[in-house]
Amino acid sequence: MRVASIVGARPQFIKLAPVSCALRQCYEEIIIHTGQHYDYEMSALFFEELTIPTPDYHLGIGSGSHGKQTGRMLEAIEQVLMKERPDWVIVYGDTNSTLAGALAAAKLQIPLAHVEAGLRSFNRTMPEEINRVVTDHLSHRLFCPTETARRHANSEGIAQGVEVVGDVMYDMLLQVQPKLAQRTERLLRTFHLATQSYALVTVHRAVNADNPEAMRGIANGLNRLEMPVIFPVHPRTRARLEHYDIRWERHVQLIEPIGYLDMMALGRKAYRILTDSGGLQKEAFLLRVPCVTLREETEWVETVEAGWNILAGTRGEGIVKAVGRPTPELPKCNPFGEGNAAQRIACSLTDLNEC
Repeated sequence: MRVASIVGARPQFIKLAPVSCALRQCYEEIIIHTGQHYDYEMSALFFEELTIPTPDYHLGIGSGSHGKQTGRMLEAIEQVLMKERPDWVIVYGDTNSTLAGALAAAKLQIPLAHVEAGLRSFNRTMPEEINRVVTDHLSHRLFCPTETARRHANSEGIAQGVEVVGDVMYDMLLQVQPKLAQRTERLLRTFHLATQSYALVTVHRAVNADNPEAMRGIANGLNRLEMPVIFPVHPRTRARLEHYDIRWERHVQLIEPIGYLDMMALGRKAYRILTDSGGLQKEAFLLRVPCVTLREETEWVETVEAGWNILAGTRGEGIVKAVGRPTPELPKCNPFGEGNAAQRIACSLTDLNEC
């Protein structure tokens, strides 16, 4: 059986790594990289660090408006799928690459599987939410990371092919744990940090990066924190910041993007993680580091219910207050599975006896 995995952005590479490894134990896999993220730190570094096979196709789409980018991806992906004719197409997460891959597969009537299905923020102003909803309704297999995600799919009338497999990012985190301790020591020395004395920050979603007032509010909050702040700046965010009149205090270090291993190494010893990323909210929970989400809603409601994630929005006062909240009690359970989601996905695509 031949499977085509379609990815294009940094979070998808992390999800792809364990799934690709599991797929290749049973099937032939074709990796299609749309080129949505193309900087070395946002793309090639992840393939190197996570030992992901080199993409069979690199479409080189690059950036652009949502419509333009998605349209160009759809056209290019369709050509590859018509040539390769895989038995399954797998898409990951909620980016424009996800949506374009889903549309191409659906129009060519190739069975579609969605990894990280069923997530909902219930905010239709976010492009990611539109991508999730459309992809789920086109998919033949919905691989949900949690029971909450399954319920969301069911509530929209999707009952067939929905399966809770756990979270593939938890798979990945478990696999890299042995590599993190030495990296953490090196990074703490590099940035002159002490364990649990600093905040780690990421901001990349359009709702924040494209909004000067939101970014000023976030900057106000970070500037008021009484601890070092490490802020790896996404290329999209850096381009926007160049046009905003924002002053940063000396304790806020804006650095270049870092790879997955360094992000997890820094994250595991942070006092707090502040982010508008969906994946990093979940990774903070798995690392047992309290998270402050720089949004008004989240797809990962389990982290909020457990008390390990605070929805602070972008007002400086709210950010400072959220960071100052006491560390909660350790969660009683992990809603993200047992670390075998990728293997369950591979086996689910065909008869279990073939795996």
